[in-house]
Amino acid sequence: MRQLVIDELSMEERANLDNYLKRTTRQGGMDGMFWLPVPDDLLAEAQQGHEACGPFFFGLELAEKKLIIELLVRSQSNLHCSCISYATRPQRDFVLDFMDRMLGEEHIKA
Repeated sequence: MRQLVIDELSMEERANLDNYLKRTTRQGGMDGMFWLPVPDDLLAEAQQGHEACGPFFFGLELAEKKLIIELLVRSQSNLHCSCISYATRPQRDFVLDFMDRMLGEEHIKA
């Protein structure tokens, strides 16, 4: 799996990230799981025409001492479809900008 990992989080940094993610993303079905929606204008060719599979998200997992940001664009309703693919450059830029903004706003030093 292609992913970004921010590790060695302090308890305070983890709490700050948890707060931020609860405010800015959708919570997943499990504790520590979050979904960052991919804007419609950034949908790749693989996702276009797959409205029934949407919306599309990046998965984020906040563990005890690390945050994992997947670079796989997932479908909310379908686990096995050609529209599920690794992020394109514009999608990667979007998630990297989100990460940079989040780390800056929450003063994460890890």
